[in-house]
Amino acid sequence: MPFYHDLKSYRNDAGYADKSDWIARRLLTLRYDLQQAIIKQRRPNSLIVGSWNIRAFDGGLPRLDESFHYIAEIMAAFDICAVQELRDDMTAIKRLQRLLGPNWDYFVTDVGNHEGANFERMGFFYNRDKVIFRNVIGEIVIDSDTLRSGRQIARTPFFAAFQSHWFRFTLCSSHIIFGDDLGARAEEIAAITKALVKRAKREDQVFIFLGDMNIESRDDVVWQALLNSGMQVPEFAATNMQGDKYYDQISYTVDGAATRKTRLLRHGVFDWRNAVYGPAQPRDHDAPDDPALVERLSDATQLAHYEPIVQSHRQRHGKQPFRDFTRSYNTHFMTHEMSDHLPIWIELEIDYSDDYLARFLSAN
Repeated sequence: MPFYHDLKSYRNDAGYADKSDWIARRLLTLRYDLQQAIIKQRRPNSLIVGSWNIRAFDGGLPRLDESFHYIAEIMAAFDICAVQELRDDMTAIKRLQRLLGPNWDYFVTDVGNHEGANFERMGFFYNRDKVIFRNVIGEIVIDSDTLRSGRQIARTPFFAAFQSHWFRFTLCSSHIIFGDDLGARAEEIAAITKALVKRAKREDQVFIFLGDMNIESRDDVVWQALLNSGMQVPEFAATNMQGDKYYDQISYTVDGAATRKTRLLRHGVFDWRNAVYGPAQPRDHDAPDDPALVERLSDATQLAHYEPIVQSHRQRHGKQPFRDFTRSYNTHFMTHEMSDHLPIWIELEIDYSDDYLARFLSAN
């Protein structure tokens, strides 16, 4: 569970009336949605792996205090999370870890400053009560003739080895190149998955490939490259704000030397917009009634609340106020506070003790 101590200090924020009250109410609603979507149905002895492209975390204008709380609350629903689009300044990363609590740790790559790297980091945040880091990290480097360009993968894929109970695994996080050339995206995915599948054949562990793969359609060559990889590919709903792009994916090896195979229990996309910031999204008709402490807000209420706060925040940091806050709310403000991507997750079985004990049974 994340830390909430900072809410005490927000009571004295002269530029944000009832700041602690507002954040606490939003957190209660967000916690309820996470409980319903992920936590409530979690099985004992399982592992939840997440992936989230958190837009420009944190580049340019600093996020509002509350956004850190919301991001930490979502991440705490996972046991380990790969994060893309981390930026040069480590301040935001350290604050997120502090809010997650002392049982959480992280490590990140250096900033990529070569062509196509976009000055980004990638990182892993993990709960040490659930996951052990096996002290192996690395990057995938390819032969010079693998891609048509003759270059390396634009944002070098980052991997690290972990263990949870009986389950040994390596996560490989990636942010696939963007641009008009879909073939270049497909080439990067093919190169990465080929390297992971090859390693899986000789190493007793499961390789999980996850991140922002910039897959726009299930009909394009980029999606097909992932399907053709030989890895298991669960189907996720769209992860962009418009609900029509399949940018973020998680896949994993199923064949090879691993003696404990991956068993997928559940997977999904978590949409936070009915709890924080909005805009409000359609809800299932059969969803249970909200309990007393859960509060849904209209888009008009959110807009009226944030407009003076955001304009003051921008001026305080030397930025001009939005000319049209209503227009900028969903396209700029909200996506830079949370993200323009929704997080995805998988739940895996990690207790193979029955299978292990069965090896010692005598045949009748």
